[in-house]
Amino acid sequence: MEIDQLDFSSFLIRTAHLNDAHNLVELRLQVDGETENLDREKGEAYIDEEGFRSLIEKDGASGNSLFLVAEENGQLVAFSRCAGSDLKRTLHQTEFGIAVVKAFWDHGIGQNLLTESIRWADEVGISKISLKVLETNIKAINLYKKYGFEVEGILKKDKLLSDGNYYNTVLMGRINENT
Repeated sequence: MEIDQLDFSSFLIRTAHLNDAHNLVELRLQVDGETENLDREKGEAYIDEEGFRSLIEKDGASGNSLFLVAEENGQLVAFSRCAGSDLKRTLHQTEFGIAVVKAFWDHGIGQNLLTESIRWADEVGISKISLKVLETNIKAINLYKKYGFEVEGILKKDKLLSDGNYYNTVLMGRINENT
């Protein structure tokens, strides 16, 4: 399913296109270097242009995956993915992940990417969206709770951050009982 361009005054949300691949490489590297809220450090698990093209094609052909981007003045500033599985037992679910350039935090971009992902999931019959969030990312946890996500578990001492301490990862899920 294609998400048409949605204009949110200063930014636009749309389905990722193949020609976004180059900019997604740079965006992901930038975001990974700006926060410890994600699993990776800058440059780890590197995805090149071809890798992003492959992801975009695969997600576009899948009924339970979605790749969205947010742009401001033609520049990509965020992306999100709902990554589904091809396994029959898990076709009903997808895993949400998001990355927003630090300069655009608190502009509503993440919230709008989440809202569009939930709308899409409900529309195509996905009954469960799951995600992982670092315990220290209270803003994100509160946002997810606001949108019906519940804490399903804790992965204890799951991440070792730059301060030398281990932190827990919170597993959250949103179940749509209507699907």
